[in-house]
Amino acid sequence: MPGTSSVVVGVDVGSNSVRALALDPDGTVLGGTTAGYPGAANWAPGQADPYAWLAATTQALAELRALVPGAARPAALCLGGQSPTTVVGGIGASGAGSQVGAEVRSGVAALTCRHPAGATGSPVEQHHAQHAALRAEHGPDVRAWQLYDWLAARFGADRAQARWPGDPALTGYGPVVATGSVVGALGVGHDLAAGTPLVAGAQDAYLAFWAGGLDRPGRALDPGGRTGGLAVAVAAGSPAADAYALPAAVPGVEIVGGPVAAHGLILEWLRDLTGREVRDLLALAAEVPPGARGVLVLPYLEGERAPRWNRELRGEVFGLTSGSGPGELARAVLEGTAYGLAHIATGLAARGVRLDTLVCAGSPARSPLWCSIKASVLGVPVEVPAETDLAAYGAALAAGAGARWWPAPGAGRAGDWPRPTMTVLDPEPHPEYAAGLRRFLDLGDAAQRRASAAAVNTPTRSEESTCPIR
Repeated sequence: MPGTSSVVVGVDVGSNSVRALALDPDGTVLGGTTAGYPGAANWAPGQADPYAWLAATTQALAELRALVPGAARPAALCLGGQSPTTVVGGIGASGAGSQVGAEVRSGVAALTCRHPAGATGSPVEQHHAQHAALRAEHGPDVRAWQLYDWLAARFGADRAQARWPGDPALTGYGPVVATGSVVGALGVGHDLAAGTPLVAGAQDAYLAFWAGGLDRPGRALDPGGRTGGLAVAVAAGSPAADAYALPAAVPGVEIVGGPVAAHGLILEWLRDLTGREVRDLLALAAEVPPGARGVLVLPYLEGERAPRWNRELRGEVFGLTSGSGPGELARAVLEGTAYGLAHIATGLAARGVRLDTLVCAGSPARSPLWCSIKASVLGVPVEVPAETDLAAYGAALAAGAGARWWPAPGAGRAGDWPRPTMTVLDPEPHPEYAAGLRRFLDLGDAAQRRASAAAVNTPTRSEESTCPIR
């Protein structure tokens, strides 16, 4: 049964860190904490140690309890996070207290969306490809878990597969339960009160869409973070709602668009390249006019997802001169990521999708400059939430649904759930942005052709073995 506290707790297990939030029944954020993953610097791309996720989650909850006294005994706790991500382990059907099979404690025990397994398929196909890769590593009998289900089981939840309403089930990931359903109770030995209801979560994208208010056609979201992307709400049954449309929290509304590969990541890359902190790069970028004095960046450090879907693409920088410095590069990175969103929007517009408002979230939303560039390039107002981790806010909404404060996703109407306070930035169109977008698309098309030609001309292993030495 739900608890009687006036606080719920939501947790987002992101790609870089864990964010825990305490929310009251009005949707006010009472406090939030963040914790990083120990040892993450040594993880191979697409691989992770789930026990580092567990350690960071435990730390974030302990710090939240100290910050918000009511969070020590919340009405409910919900865990959500990055996806598609698969963990293997042997936790039994009755939760963390019932161990069945060998728990994987060494080697590769989790694969994330950055892993190549299934990367060109749907999220369900990617999950199943990750599971197959982990079975090859650890044996055919290991159990597959979604990241947040595995974590919930460590805290005492039953074996379950949390799925957003309307999302296809995953084979081999446990019995399906709906986001917002109670799946167990917190066990003893944790930083929050034993017996706290544990609520089924969801992947971070769904939770962010929910928290960002994508409940009517035309509202859009860039979830930010290391990757980012563009998601736009459309009426269900719209020609744009293709096989990869995602269900919104409100019946009759679906989400279209797609993720990108490296928006926040390319700013991190520039930080490491220049030795300057991100805040310093953003300050330098603000001193450079629109157009970055001719410098343009294709942010394809790890290939690109939507709309090119080509893992062989690579980041490129154009227009460098002897006068180009860190400020021009930083401005070009911000503009290039905005052009990437506009590229997705252009394809959606050709299919009849109207975009009238963009919500910016994640760490990029903490930069007013970056948000204003996105507003101006896309030509729509941008809403910036006071709580930029919308996935954590959405996890708290799911916890509130488990506590019966408001409807679960799929059971309510627009306006039935609270939202974070928003600041609105209006677009400031500039001819340099229009020219920059055209240049971005042309240069990206050329890069796509080169990558395709290289793939055609690359010899297979058998051809390599018979090629003469030159």
